[in-house]
Amino acid sequence: MNTAEIVTLYDYNYWATQRILRAARGLTETEFLAPTALSWGSVRDVLAHTLSAEWIWRTRCQEGRSPAALLDPAEFPTLDALVERWTVEEQAMRAYVASLDSATLAQPIAYRSTGGRSLSNTLWHILVHVVNHGTQHRAEVAHVLTSYGHSPGDIDMILFARELDAGQPA
Repeated sequence: MNTAEIVTLYDYNYWATQRILRAARGLTETEFLAPTALSWGSVRDVLAHTLSAEWIWRTRCQEGRSPAALLDPAEFPTLDALVERWTVEEQAMRAYVASLDSATLAQPIAYRSTGGRSLSNTLWHILVHVVNHGTQHRAEVAHVLTSYGHSPGDIDMILFARELDAGQPA
């Protein structure tokens, strides 16, 4: 795995996330906060979990610090509050992944789980996991958004790649 490949994965990650967040703007506050059958509860809670995962993994990998807990969804009472924090995290993650080289990507990263367990994984495996994790939760939220009449449209990586290959803004 090289830096350009990781950067492309994160470009896709944020392209897809922006589609979800734009579609979520159509939700009422009640819909945004309503309990659902999703893995983490409401649309807000799943999005907060996804943001939390990005933040916690970047913190572990870049700063060598293992937060003991995910972000509290209650910190994000509105979509605007969530988007504001995600914008900051996206900038930090993009800068981090752009700074990596192939040798660094191949190194193991030691960290502690939120439960305190000592673990280690190769950096590029972690970074790909973060994107894959986001894909899972975006798909869940996309389903609910569609059921509320606010489909984000297709969020497949191949569509992002086609835009990229065609020289269109992704």
